[in-house]
Amino acid sequence: MDEKDVVFMRRAIELARNGVENDHGGPFGCVIAKDGEIVGEGCNEVTSTNDPTAHAEVVAIRAACRNLDTFRLDGCVVYTSCEPCPMCLGAIYWARPSAIYFAGTREDAAGAGFDDELFYDELEKPNELRQLKMQALLREEAQNVFETWNQKLDKIKY
Repeated sequence: MDEKDVVFMRRAIELARNGVENDHGGPFGCVIAKDGEIVGEGCNEVTSTNDPTAHAEVVAIRAACRNLDTFRLDGCVVYTSCEPCPMCLGAIYWARPSAIYFAGTREDAAGAGFDDELFYDELEKPNELRQLKMQALLREEAQNVFETWNQKLDKIKY
């Protein structure tokens, strides 16, 4: 960790504070940097956009990908004001940055009313034991699309 890491994390925390003060959403901010420069940032915008996926990390990933004109964040580092929830962690993994730094913990978030423990617990359960009904339907038809993908010669892999 170096001084730039501290600067970027402080910016993520500042974004979280600004988001709260401007009624954008929950107290979360995120910065994505590459080669020592910010390439994307965002704060939680769930309540201001009526988008349950508009967590700070997702907003920042979208901005960074737009700015870099790519769907992969190779060589980027994510700085988030709080440990990512399962959705954000999944999005971060899909974006493939080189590292994640976080300030607050998921326990800190739970203390502020943002308890993600249900999601962590649900992910460990088999589909049939989850709180939301989750059942396979038309699997064979869906497999045909996967086969089409597998045979596609000009696909862009990710």
